[in-house]
Amino acid sequence: MSLLLRTLSLARSQCPRTVAKIQCPRSLSTLLSKPATRSFRSLLLAVGVGVTAVATLSQTVHLDAATSPDDTVVDPATSIAFPKTLTVPAKTNIPPLSLVGLGVRTVSFIGLKVYSVGFYADLQNPNFHVPKDMSPEEKVQYIIRNTACVIRIIPTRSTGFTHLRDAFMRSLQSRLALAKKNGTMTEELEYAISSPMRKLRSIFPNSPLGKHTPFDIYLAAPVAGRPRALVFRDMGSIEDDWVATEFVLHYFEGEGPSPPLKASVLENLKEFSK
Repeated sequence: MSLLLRTLSLARSQCPRTVAKIQCPRSLSTLLSKPATRSFRSLLLAVGVGVTAVATLSQTVHLDAATSPDDTVVDPATSIAFPKTLTVPAKTNIPPLSLVGLGVRTVSFIGLKVYSVGFYADLQNPNFHVPKDMSPEEKVQYIIRNTACVIRIIPTRSTGFTHLRDAFMRSLQSRLALAKKNGTMTEELEYAISSPMRKLRSIFPNSPLGKHTPFDIYLAAPVAGRPRALVFRDMGSIEDDWVATEFVLHYFEGEGPSPPLKASVLENLKEFSK
């Protein structure tokens, strides 16, 4: 009996060390070095020439090809990592997108870091050519207007989709007002974009976006005879040339929502040519 009690006592003394080792939380850097698995619902993308093909994104996909810290770039303001390449999963062939730049979005009057944002683009698109003598500002506008892009938002803390929606709508309204002032917005065009603007407002759920959860907004490459698609992950798509293109362009108008993002992108495009 005494031998049995000593055996049980020894087993109990060893057990906590084993449990503590199993339950020990992984560090953020370890988590970010693993392939990230994201959930997508089926979305419609405008693809092909003269036709609309349904590009159904798989329910569970590996978005990021990064498998080590060497394959990521870290935002110094938030320590949030972004993969250097991003793969958009679809039945159609969408080439990997390259990280062009990143930065933090800060609420200036209180200095709160809201989210980190990365800008990705298909820089291997054979259908466009970027001369080296273009200014960085001209290059980013040309890239947005002529190839597939992604805006990836990663919040520093849990936030509401409705907060993002309201900020997006304010930005598009500002773009609309600027277009009217510049004389590039006709009454016919303003009427035409009213429906996609309403749809954009309606697709956002009244639910939170968790801390460090990527939220991807995909701008499809232009296709002759089809409106460009702006696809919001897990929500749906807006198919309108003006809304889709201006949504991404607003990140580089003036200081943009994130001055560090704009500065990063323009710096990285200084020597880029194709």
